[in-house]
Amino acid sequence: LRAVSVNVSAVQFRHPQLPEMVTRCLVQAGLPARRLELELTEGAAVDDPAAALAMMDQLHERGVRLSMDDFGTGYSSLSYLKRFQIYKLKIDQSFVRDLEDDANDRAIVSAIIRMAQALGMQTTAEGVETDGQLDFLRAQGCDEGQGYLFSRPLPAADFEAYLRSHLAQPAEAAKL
Repeated sequence: LRAVSVNVSAVQFRHPQLPEMVTRCLVQAGLPARRLELELTEGAAVDDPAAALAMMDQLHERGVRLSMDDFGTGYSSLSYLKRFQIYKLKIDQSFVRDLEDDANDRAIVSAIIRMAQALGMQTTAEGVETDGQLDFLRAQGCDEGQGYLFSRPLPAADFEAYLRSHLAQPAEAAKL
């Protein structure tokens, strides 16, 4: 298991007890903090930059990694990428969907990947559905992909069977 990713809403992210709650959950689950990735939307981080930075620092001190979900669709400012301790940018599916046909989407996705690489961040492309999209993302150096090409959403009851059937390469399944 490489990481467990959990979406965190803006309201949850602003909760003053979030770091303590995360620590308790990690202890109860027996999961090392470095294996937890909290996914924040751009809006959650930029509504109150000073408070967001303080919260990110507390989570980072505990070893939790943070990713920016749906990158490119919100209120992002490049200065926030410089200030916030973000481990990964998740490229929104709206840019991935038409990669094979839209030169502007290809340019935007390529630029996001190059920028993330230059800043020492990982990238995940959301909404990968075709081999053509996958080929382009691999060629650009995108680190991971998620989408129907890899798996449709699964009920919790089916997830264990899916995971067991892919145990030979669990961390490699979505690695590009």
